[in-house]
Amino acid sequence: MKPLILITNDDGVAAKGLRVLDEIALKFADVIVMAPEYNASGASHSITSTRPLRVREVKNSDGLKVYACDGTPADCVKLAVEHFCPRQPDLVLSGINHGSNSSINVLYSGTMAAAIEASALGMTGVGISLLNHNPEADFSGCVLHVEKIIGQLLAHPIPQGIALNINIPRLDADNIKGIHICHAAQARWTDSFERRTDPQGRPYWWLTGKFERIDNDPESDENRLADGYISIVPILPDFTHYPSIDKLRWLEQ
Repeated sequence: MKPLILITNDDGVAAKGLRVLDEIALKFADVIVMAPEYNASGASHSITSTRPLRVREVKNSDGLKVYACDGTPADCVKLAVEHFCPRQPDLVLSGINHGSNSSINVLYSGTMAAAIEASALGMTGVGISLLNHNPEADFSGCVLHVEKIIGQLLAHPIPQGIALNINIPRLDADNIKGIHICHAAQARWTDSFERRTDPQGRPYWWLTGKFERIDNDPESDENRLADGYISIVPILPDFTHYPSIDKLRWLEQ
């Protein structure tokens, strides 16, 4: 029996990166795609609880079924696993995202929320992002690397409960130096809401912001990407900072 791979994203079912990823995955497995009907970038780990979800079939061919869901990336994983996958997927892939999900961006990313949801459900969840926001981005430089990673993960599954955050620099394949397992850089977005006025004279606010690095650790994902490496950061759904548990016992008094 061929492996089964579930694919989703947050850029929406029509995104180029999604099509590239399902073409790669079909080389290894039967593939089920359930992606948001519309762009859900920045949805983080939100789920839909105030209305029903609706799904439409986009494609049904040998080895590939594609569905569009009017929910979030996390919805897509939960719904697909329960109702659209004939068995538990051997691998859940999210992407290929148009734009970086390194460092602090993992908190806002619908791409990574889908991968983390998969890991929370006991599967191997992997988010893959290319550092290129263009809707018509050229993915040719990353195809062979993504293909290699998928093959390795199917052959050597990682422990349950861990998701992988993979970011790929915007380089030709020959200029990517390799793969580096690393940690997320300490960084933050300094957000600013720019006040504007619509044609009717009513005010509205548009989110802008500036990405600020806090550390400059050469082993962080931001620095490894800048050096021309693919960065892979292991992610846990558990946000607990265990070293602080005993240090905070005084609050129990």
